[in-house]
Amino acid sequence: MGRKKVTSSDVAAASGVSQATVSMILNRRENVSFSRETVEKVEAAARELGYQVPKRKMRRESNGNKLIVVFCPTLTNPYYVMLLHGIEEVAKEKNYGVFVCNTQRDLKIEENYLRMMKSVRPRGIIYTCNPSRSCKEKVDELASEIPLVIINNREELLEIDAVELNNAKPGRLMARHLLELGHRHVAFVSPPLTSKQGQRLKRVEGFVREFKEAGYGDGVIVKSADEDLDEVIPSMDSEYKMGYYLTKELLRENKNLTAIVGMNDMIAFGIMDAVLESKLRIPADISVVGCDNTVYSSFRSISLTTIDHYVPLKGRDACDIILRKIQSLRESQDGNEPLSTYHVEYEPKLIVRRSTSYARTEKLKNK
Repeated sequence: MGRKKVTSSDVAAASGVSQATVSMILNRRENVSFSRETVEKVEAAARELGYQVPKRKMRRESNGNKLIVVFCPTLTNPYYVMLLHGIEEVAKEKNYGVFVCNTQRDLKIEENYLRMMKSVRPRGIIYTCNPSRSCKEKVDELASEIPLVIINNREELLEIDAVELNNAKPGRLMARHLLELGHRHVAFVSPPLTSKQGQRLKRVEGFVREFKEAGYGDGVIVKSADEDLDEVIPSMDSEYKMGYYLTKELLRENKNLTAIVGMNDMIAFGIMDAVLESKLRIPADISVVGCDNTVYSSFRSISLTTIDHYVPLKGRDACDIILRKIQSLRESQDGNEPLSTYHVEYEPKLIVRRSTSYARTEKLKNK
C-alpha cells in the first residue's frame, strides 16, 4: 500500500494550531501576522511530515464552471428560502449559477457533499449550516482552497469569512418587548436544543437572561421538542407542528401564561393556531412573538410581531464576498493573493404588529 498523503490537518495537529493558521503560514499569506515561534513550529512540523503545499490551479474563465454551491440544512423554513433569494440575485447579476446542497440536517449527507466539493470544484461555497465538530475540519480545509463564506453566529469559525448574527440579540429584543408590555409569565417554544444547535441555544439564553436581569427569571418556561426530531427529515410543516403541539401542552399545564415566543416565525404560526383553537384571543389573552420577519408574518390575518435580521441582505452579502474573493484569485498570478477576512454583522430589529399587547392585569395578579 502507498504512503498516506500528508494533509494540512496533519501539520495542524502536529504543531498544535488550527488548520486555517497552517494554511495561511505555509501559503505565505500577506496582511496577517503570527509570532516567530508559531511560524517556526508550523514550518518545522511541515518539513518533518513531508507536507507539500498544493499548487493552486489556474482555471480558464468560462461560463461552464461559474458555479457557486450553497450548503443549506433545510428548504422547509422560509428563512433559508429568503437567504437563497438574496444569493441568487447577486449571482444572476454576474452570470453565476447556484447549486443547492440540501443536507436535511443529516450529518452523513453533509459530510458526503463536503467530500464531493474537490471534484465539483465550484468557484465558491456559501455555508448556511452550522458545521458540526466532525465537519469543521473539512470546512476549514475547503476554505483554504476555495472561496468560502459561512452565514452563522458571531464568535464561531472567526478565521473564515462570515456574515453573522449574534443570536442572543433577537432573544433579548423579544424579552425586552414583552417586559415593557408587563408580561411576567411567558414561555419560549423551540426546536430541539442540542449541543450542535448552538444558534438556538444562544437565542433562548438571550431571552431568559433578559428576564432574569429584570428580576423575573422564575416566570420563564422553555419548552423544546425532543432531540430525536432533528434526526428526522423535515417536512414542510415540521416546525409549524412543533409550535402547535408544544403550545397545546403549555396551555394545559400553565394557566397563567400571558405570552408565548417562537424560535422562528414558522413555530410562531403553530403557536397562534394552538392558542386560537383553545378559545383564547391574540393578543388579549396571549401575546405571540416570532423571529425572521418572513413574508407570511406581515399578512393582515396573521400580523405577527417578529424580529427582522435582514435575511435576504445576508444572502446578498455572502455572495458578494464570494465574488470579491474570486476576483482576487483571478487577478493573482502566483496564488499568493493578499488575504482579507470579511465579517459582516447585522443588528436585529423588532417589528411590532398586532400579535402583542399589554399583559392582562388579572393574570398578573397570580404572580
